[in-house]
Amino acid sequence: MLHTTRAVIVEGRYDKARLSSVIDALIITTDGFGIFNSKEKQTLIKKLAAEKGLLILTDSDAAGFKIRNFLKNIVSEDKIIHAYIPDVYGKEKRKESPSKEGKLGVEGIDNSLLEHSLIQSGLFCEKEEASERKLITNFDLFEAGLSGRENSAERRRKLLLSIGLPSRLTGKNLLSVLNTFMTYEDFIKKTGELFSD
Repeated sequence: MLHTTRAVIVEGRYDKARLSSVIDALIITTDGFGIFNSKEKQTLIKKLAAEKGLLILTDSDAAGFKIRNFLKNIVSEDKIIHAYIPDVYGKEKRKESPSKEGKLGVEGIDNSLLEHSLIQSGLFCEKEEASERKLITNFDLFEAGLSGRENSAERRRKLLLSIGLPSRLTGKNLLSVLNTFMTYEDFIKKTGELFSD
């Protein structure tokens, strides 16, 4: 079982129940969109961010990204680590039908994928100093055709799916996510494999 002193933020109680079998941590729910109107919950999350830091793990659908972006706007970005679950299509066992986008949420992902997503966030490994490693830059994204080009969105989607990240990530968020999840060398290798044109 993984352990962190950071507070882990998920959307709902079923996500919390699923995640508690993978990580030993304080897990807080946003109660879905309830976070938007709950000043008490917002205050709690801000306090936890200041004292412990946050690990945010929301679903990979539009609602999950809306909640994630809301949290990014109320908490300093340097207090947040993001974990992302991959786009996995299916239906949660407790539901009668799949979600609107047909993707499994945190509660529906199996434990090994959840654990992989948490580890991939970089939280559980020693961070290299930025000066010790070459970072992926906006220019690298442009050179790889992942931004500023006619088919950049499709290329980003292809890259994200190939490394097990949700295809919904935008170009704006892509750079920080890639620098968390892969090295510059891995980025060059992966984009070379995918886009050898």
